Amino acid sequence: MSQSRNSLSTGALVAIAVALGAVVGAVGIYGNSSLPGNAQAPESQAALSGEGCQAEAAELAALKPLARGEVAAMVIRPSAAQMPALSFVDADGQEAGLEDFSGEALLVNLWATWCVPCREEMPALAELQSELGDEGFRVLAINIDAGDVAKPKAFLEEIGVSNLGLYRDATIGVFNTLKRQGLAFGLPVTLMVGRDGCLLGAMNGPAEWASEDAKALIRGFKEI
Repeated sequence: MSQSRNSLSTGALVAIAVALGAVVGAVGIYGNSSLPGNAQAPESQAALSGEGCQAEAAELAALKPLARGEVAAMVIRPSAAQMPALSFVDADGQEAGLEDFSGEALLVNLWATWCVPCREEMPALAELQSELGDEGFRVLAINIDAGDVAKPKAFLEEIGVSNLGLYRDATIGVFNTLKRQGLAFGLPVTLMVGRDGCLLGAMNGPAEWASEDAKALIRGFKEI
C-alpha cells in the first residue's frame, strides 16, 4: 500500500474517532455496544472524599491483584471513598437507596434491556449471587429502562433470573449521578461498595461474572 493511501486511511480514522467522541459525549449512554471489558473508569473518581470510610489502604492494595483476567477492568481505588447518594425503587415501587443495604458488601450493577452487553452478563451475575451471595454480600442490579416495569420484568423472567430482585430507576438519575462523579460513561457500570457504603472499585463495560477470576475477586472483597 502506498504512503498516500496510508495517510488517507489514518486521516479518515481520526475524523471518525473525533465524530464518535462527540456523539458519546453528547449521549453519555450507549446500549448496543458498550465498552469492552478492559475499559477503565475515569481517573477523576480519585477526587471523591474518603471521610468516614473504614477500608484500609493495605486491604485495597491486597485486593488489587485479584482484579485480573476476566475482571481486569475493575479499578481498585488506592483509598476508599464516599459514594454519592443513589435513589431507586424496589420491585414493589418503594423508594430505596444504598443505605438500605448497610452492612453488606455490594456489587452494584447498572443495566438496561436495550444494552446488549448488560443482557449478556445478567445470567452470570445471577450465578455469582447464587454461589457467593449471603448476609454479607449481594449483587445489587439496578435497571435504568425508561417507562414502566413491564419490559425489565419480562426480560428477567425470560432468562430465568429471579434471585437479583428488580431494582429500578426509570429517570436514569443513578447513571447521571455516577457520570457526574466520573464513575460512569457507558453501560454496564459495576461498582464495588463496601459494608460501610464506601466505594472500593469501579468498572465500565461487561465482565464474565461467573468466572473463577470474578469469584476470586469477590471472595477477597467480602473479607474487607
